[in-house]
Formats: sequence, C-alpha cells, structure tokens
Amino acid sequence: QVQLAESGGGLVQAGGSLRLSCAASGSIFSINAMGWYRQAPGKQRELVATTSSDGNTNYVVSVKGRFTITRDNAKNTVYLQMNSLKPEDTAVYYCKALLRTVVGGPTYQFWGRGTQVTVSS
Repeated sequence: QVQLAESGGGLVQAGGSLRLSCAASGSIFSINAMGWYRQAPGKQRELVATTSSDGNTNYVVSVKGRFTITRDNAKNTVYLQMNSLKPEDTAVYYCKALLRTVVGGPTYQFWGRGTQVTVSS
C-alpha cells in the first residue's frame, strides 16, 4: 500500500519558521500532484499549497509570500517551507498525493496522518 509520512511539525513562536516534509512510499508508478492542507479546531480543512508534476503551484491567499512548496521527484517528497508564521497558522497539516500505482492505471488520492503545527504569540 501507499503511505504518506509527514514530519517537521512542532511549536514555534510567531515570526518563526518551520519546514514540513512528506515522503510517499510504497507501490508508486507516478505522482500527478502533491499538496498540503490544514485544519484548525472548529474549522473546515482548507488547501494550503499544491504542486503538480509540471511545476505549477497554487497557494491559499493567506500564505502567499510566506510559504513555499517544493518537491523532490526522485524522492517522491514534497516540502512546505513556512516563514513568518502567525498564530492563525496553527493547525494540523495534512499531506495529499494524487498518484498512479501501476502504469496505465487509475489515479488515486492518498492522505497522510497529519502533523501538528502550533504558533505561539
């Protein structure tokens, strides 16, 4: 089975930085896109940033200029560099991948278990 392993979450003061990593492992033929979502208590899960195989990126407006999503295709890993963190960035961050497990097969959606990011004021 395919697994997504997130890491890099933690506690940081406002204005600080964190770097999240998400490594996909298992039977993977190709990855179409990877991204990060977050969910704060009492709030809906929202898209934070995504990156496609062609390099296109997308960010929620609240993080533009502060967060940067990158990927290492050879390692099937996506990163989220988070700078100038604010208390409102506090949430569980989830990694998502759209991928094929076999050549010519369908595209499936996989989610990581999440990593907690807490920003103190």
